[in-house]
Amino acid sequence: MAEKKTPEGKAEDGVVIIKKYANRRLYNTATSAYVTLDDLARMVRDGIEFQVFDAKSNEDLTRQILTQIIFEEESRGEALLPVQFLRQLIGFYGNPVQGVLPSYLEMSLENFTRQQEQFRDQMSRTFAAAPGAGLMDEAIKRNMAMFEQAMRMWPGMAGAASKPEAPKTEATADPLEAMRRQMDEMRAQIDRLAGKG
Repeated sequence: MAEKKTPEGKAEDGVVIIKKYANRRLYNTATSAYVTLDDLARMVRDGIEFQVFDAKSNEDLTRQILTQIIFEEESRGEALLPVQFLRQLIGFYGNPVQGVLPSYLEMSLENFTRQQEQFRDQMSRTFAAAPGAGLMDEAIKRNMAMFEQAMRMWPGMAGAASKPEAPKTEATADPLEAMRRQMDEMRAQIDRLAGKG
């Protein structure tokens, strides 16, 4: 079914529509210009939502294009994904837990992002009265912005932001420990589903 678009080349929900042609060229319908994978990566970092469709069949190619962007980033030395993680991820294809892994990864990254935000807030409060606090706060904000942009590049992260926030516990005093505990709990759930536990 064809996506209903506004005159600006955006879907009704404000998502930019990108068309992929047989010659592998990508066309941004909002700007009426051809774009590259680097341009799409910048859009992700800037928080601009887009969907990629095959120009002929109208098949949704968004996941493949986002994965291709990650491949390009990894191949030019911007390594973010550890080799062992990639091996384990490949091992889950065809595994009975394959269906729950995307939700697990979304929840993990959402928790990690939330913990980073709490850590940033704590650091901001700690250094607020210190000499040079403005410079430190600005550096923290820049680092968090870069981290959040990287998280937006992960396929499927768009739905993660709408998930309800986990209830706060006394462990929020130590965000890193809380994150470790959550990761351990999720890993145990995955193992149980895979029949290991």
